[in-house]
Amino acid sequence: MTSYQFPEDFQWGAATAAYQIEGAAQEDGRKPSVWDVFSQKRGRTRNRDTGAIACDHYHRYEQDLKLMADLGIKHYRFSISWCRIVPDGRGAVNEKGVDFYRRLVDCLLTHGITPHATLFHWDSPQALETRYGSWQSREMAQDFSDYVTATVTRLGDCIQHWMTLNEITCFTHMSYDVWQPAQHAPGTRVKNRKAIWQTSHHALLAHGLGCQAIRSATPQPCFVSLVDNFGVTVPLNESDTHIEAAKKAFPYHCGNGGIIYPAITGEYNLQLLKQLGADAPEIQDGDLKIIHQPLDSLGLNIYTGTYIRASDNDQGCEWIGFPKNYPRLNMPWLQIVPESLYWGIRHVSETLNRPDLPIYITENGCAAQDEVTSNGEVMDLDRILYLRQYLQSVHRASSEGYPIKGYFVWSLMDNFEWSWGYDRRFGITYIDYRTQKRLPKSSYHWYTECIRQNRVV
Repeated sequence: MTSYQFPEDFQWGAATAAYQIEGAAQEDGRKPSVWDVFSQKRGRTRNRDTGAIACDHYHRYEQDLKLMADLGIKHYRFSISWCRIVPDGRGAVNEKGVDFYRRLVDCLLTHGITPHATLFHWDSPQALETRYGSWQSREMAQDFSDYVTATVTRLGDCIQHWMTLNEITCFTHMSYDVWQPAQHAPGTRVKNRKAIWQTSHHALLAHGLGCQAIRSATPQPCFVSLVDNFGVTVPLNESDTHIEAAKKAFPYHCGNGGIIYPAITGEYNLQLLKQLGADAPEIQDGDLKIIHQPLDSLGLNIYTGTYIRASDNDQGCEWIGFPKNYPRLNMPWLQIVPESLYWGIRHVSETLNRPDLPIYITENGCAAQDEVTSNGEVMDLDRILYLRQYLQSVHRASSEGYPIKGYFVWSLMDNFEWSWGYDRRFGITYIDYRTQKRLPKSSYHWYTECIRQNRVV
């Protein structure tokens, strides 16, 4: 019987994002992000919730870092708000915003926790949306690069682990739509699918320029990563034919061939480009060279997957829909597919042909219908069930020699869940939004024991 023991150097962590937890939306020089504006519009978020207060982490970060220390993690992934550092998106740097992250990082280091900073997690400055339409413009990539330079110049002496962008698909393909206002900020309706693909191409350019900016600005050796949530294709069963079908499906699924492929291989997948036809983005000379930057690791955000089987159609594969009674957690898309973590890791090594590239699971977790019991506990056994199975899948990848180096649970605490507002809880710490009281859930204590024993318990 396996003990699910991880290597001694396996890195256990937790993750959050600035707009989802910080609050203090109008303090110390910060100016609005596209999510501040989007969430104030009727019908855009559940209950018209906004991140104006969120978990009030801006004022309570010391308390939250004590939670991390008690949890036992040695690695914390957080994001830096562009709107705090360069409030107008370009131009003057707001040193008060820099000071907040300096205090945060100093406190992390005091607790022996390594900071992993994501430079963009969806909260782009509203000023750039007003100026040129955010990711619809190539200007966005250069403005992002300048913001990165300003940030790394000031914080690079205390942060060594940098991540450029979080989940390109979500702030491009889910933020721009042809037929109706998009479900994510800025919620823009564009003329055609080509315009949507152009936004993700501009994001890829921002990633490439951001990598260059980090390496140019850092005052010490550092590690540079991209975080992606590519769609994971899982073979219906592990026969050779179905495994091959899952690999064939991978570039078509969730736009993988036009996002993770250029970043990791330096080329858009040719089959996907053929499928897109006139909807493919315009790629200028030199773009792919900028996009294809060397990476020290790749971060994967994986929550679920899609089953694939072999077929005699043109693509050689078929997507299998979930039956109505298939188990899922408290989001419409959150079907429980534990082996998605294993196959996500394996696809990098085999389908993308990068067995040399170290991998971190930078987000994995689930929304559950958490309730506080009469004796003041949150017995989130469903979350523990989910996390245990998914971590066993990570262990399988590690035991088979794939270069998986660490795992960051999503999330340290309940938070503003974008269009779902405060209606969905992903945290291992319960937040009472009325009082801002923090209450570690049963999953928090379970994860503590995994970290203590360095295995899945």
